[in-house]
Amino acid sequence: MKKNIFILGIESSCDDTSVAITCNKKVLSNIVSSQKIHQKYGGVVPELASRCHQKNIVPIASLALKIAKIEKQQLNAIAFTRGPGLLGSLLVGTSFAKSLSLSLKLPLIEINHMRAHVIANFIENNECSAPSFPFLCLTVSGGHTQIILVKSVEDMSLIGQTLDDSAGEAFDKSAKMLGLGYPGGPIIEKKSIGGNPNKFIFTQPKVKDLNFSFSGLKTQIFNFLKLEKEKNPNFIDKNMNHICASIQKTIINILITKLQLAIEKNQIKNIAIAGGVASNKYFREEIKKMEKKLNINSTFPKIEYSTDNAAMIALAGYYKYQKKNFTMLSVSPDCRYKI
Repeated sequence: MKKNIFILGIESSCDDTSVAITCNKKVLSNIVSSQKIHQKYGGVVPELASRCHQKNIVPIASLALKIAKIEKQQLNAIAFTRGPGLLGSLLVGTSFAKSLSLSLKLPLIEINHMRAHVIANFIENNECSAPSFPFLCLTVSGGHTQIILVKSVEDMSLIGQTLDDSAGEAFDKSAKMLGLGYPGGPIIEKKSIGGNPNKFIFTQPKVKDLNFSFSGLKTQIFNFLKLEKEKNPNFIDKNMNHICASIQKTIINILITKLQLAIEKNQIKNIAIAGGVASNKYFREEIKKMEKKLNINSTFPKIEYSTDNAAMIALAGYYKYQKKNFTMLSVSPDCRYKI
């Protein structure tokens, strides 16, 4: 009979405080507390983020255990995000994980946040089967845009990444230019409904190989809005849904184009997407179109496991636990932790 392995996962890389409990590949609880305080600033304020993590992490951990209906003594290990991320935020999660590990005499397992996004595709999911190896994973979030070649849970290699800003940041900054709130991605997606994605055309950047660039696109959008507002002060209000739909299409097209190139170069028929931007419905629809066009197989995590969450950290911890790949208590967070 297969032994049940209970892992408590902690995620605190940015502005979401999350604690989850998994039993093998099944999620028993996954609590995420988003920090709304950053909305009025139009982006994450690192000092405020770390303070909120300190306030939230203990009650969230207690709630995660309660919902999972297990006792602390049943846990087999503590997994936590070591990086990449904001140093202050990572310090809170790392310190809490170390304290739990020490007090409960449990193994401590460090997790790379970006690897965990890939592994989120292996969470037990009634909607979609797990990807088959090898596969390409396009991981897109507020801080990262990467294409990863995945040969196994342990064997992942970075084959493409953004040279400057991420796709998620392009959404956020565009939303800020339009006077919308934060985070910008979900708001632009909502405002795009009913808009004509071909109304306004933005030039896609030309970047070599499988890398990305979004800084030029942000500048292009800024200059476009400035020029149009000079002609008509009400331009944004009158064209909001068309502008949002056009921006969304441009960003997604950049991602899809590079993913297609990666498929051709590596001759791989299995793909997955991950990260916060992977929750965008238009993005998922375009991936499905590409799936039919190229005769490939695509996989998506559930939306709640696409954005930052501790379930993916706990599952990544489960795989490391099986290999007894544990971490020393002297560990420190690494805000530039490479995949």
